[in-house]
Amino acid sequence: MSGPDERQHVPVQGAPCWVNLMVADLDVARAFYGEVLGWQFRSSSLDDQFLVATAGGDPVAGLAARRPGLTSASVWTPYFAVRDADATAARIRERGATVAVGPMAFGDGRAGLAADRDGAMFGFWEGYTLAWLPGEGRAPTRLDLQTRDVFEAAVFYGEILGWAAEEDIDMDYRKDHVLVKLKDRVILSLRGGGVQTSPLAHLRPRWLVNFAVDDVERAVSATMRAGGSKPQTPPTAWAAKGFSRTLQDPDGGLFTLAHREP
Repeated sequence: MSGPDERQHVPVQGAPCWVNLMVADLDVARAFYGEVLGWQFRSSSLDDQFLVATAGGDPVAGLAARRPGLTSASVWTPYFAVRDADATAARIRERGATVAVGPMAFGDGRAGLAADRDGAMFGFWEGYTLAWLPGEGRAPTRLDLQTRDVFEAAVFYGEILGWAAEEDIDMDYRKDHVLVKLKDRVILSLRGGGVQTSPLAHLRPRWLVNFAVDDVERAVSATMRAGGSKPQTPPTAWAAKGFSRTLQDPDGGLFTLAHREP
């Protein structure tokens, strides 16, 4: 997302264009993520309660103070670029999902917050954005959907975001997961393992935002010192593969750390 004082960028329709976290206490969240991930923060022209996290000068993510009526929980949420927020909202509703907020004016753009049919939260954004893409610079290394039915989810998101109509976006169907590529670069994966009835938030269908760090175990230790925690049980099998950890911030927001590749 972008305001008039930011670098203007026209994102690809249907591609992820930002990740954001709504928090109860902006100062607590700022201190936590600064300690764990080494982020710096600057204000945004969008809102005085909205901060842009940066690392090495690159925009990484947004932190915003939670307001009544938006969401009752802290959830790392990906936003997808759309050309028409109203049309996107209509497609979401037509396909049996929920538009929780908006579309509403926000800075120079329009934003909406929704939940897919299995309850995974995501946002959509109409307007200019920062130059940001998963896997580039210090942006999240990847975005993963943990869902109940991989191929049903692929159809749902493909239809509401218009993936089939974008020549730069391809969907690669594998045996048990789907990769979404932008110009041959993997920007999203959709995988199974989500349990709708689980009482544990990290096992339910959700979008996982994965941040890369140089030393995962050091970042885990920093998480504990800064007031974070580990989920009660290990993450689903596919998320546990490789050197990664799923953690929780002091406000309950779940995020994943993975080792940064050279």
